[in-house]
Amino acid sequence: MHIHVLTHVPFEGPAGILDWAQTRGHAMAITALDKDGHLPDPSGFDWLVVMGGPMGVHDDAAYPWLVAEQRLISEAIAASKTVIGVCLGAQLIAKVLGARVYRNPEPEIGWFPIELTEAGRESALTSFLPSPMTVFHWHGDTFELPPGAIQLAHSAVCEQQIFLYDGRVLGLQCHLESTPRSVTDIVINCADEIRPAQHVQTAERLLAADTSDYARISGALFGILDHLQVMSCPDC
Repeated sequence: MHIHVLTHVPFEGPAGILDWAQTRGHAMAITALDKDGHLPDPSGFDWLVVMGGPMGVHDDAAYPWLVAEQRLISEAIAASKTVIGVCLGAQLIAKVLGARVYRNPEPEIGWFPIELTEAGRESALTSFLPSPMTVFHWHGDTFELPPGAIQLAHSAVCEQQIFLYDGRVLGLQCHLESTPRSVTDIVINCADEIRPAQHVQTAERLLAADTSDYARISGALFGILDHLQVMSCPDC
């Protein structure tokens, strides 16, 4: 299977998604949109993975490649590809599918729990997850559930955490892909966003997660991606 990843900044790469792909023997290519504006043709990949970044979906004046990126996401969905979005990536997918993306009432930065919805408890994609489950978050924006999508998880301060559209388009507001290295990188590069608030943890707390925290989210990520492959591309 061929996976193509779109990144927006150097410090938010595929992390655990790359680990999953390598473990499962899948090929992965990466386009860094902040450096390379050449986007792939949907015929060249099976999965499109759209990562996070500090910019917002409406910031196309500052980041004009956001327009072409959304066009590619739309084309990939229309071509029946599997599309996965993480954080900003999930917001871009939601916007492409016709949902409103807006500022969340408060930022969510840190290790906080998500809970499965009734649909999430019944879906093969997420039913194996504990609920609640503490995961890593770093976002200030949120979005409405796209028309036709199924909400699978939410958190106390962010209603849309995981959604599935058409059995093959997955939005993850939370960061199940996080590793010790990726959390360190975002803490260093986005330190200005760590301001005292009810759901913003200190840098020390963000970095204090232990091996069990990372094992938990890695297990969740691997399980979700394994199930998504079976659901969307059983022959890949």
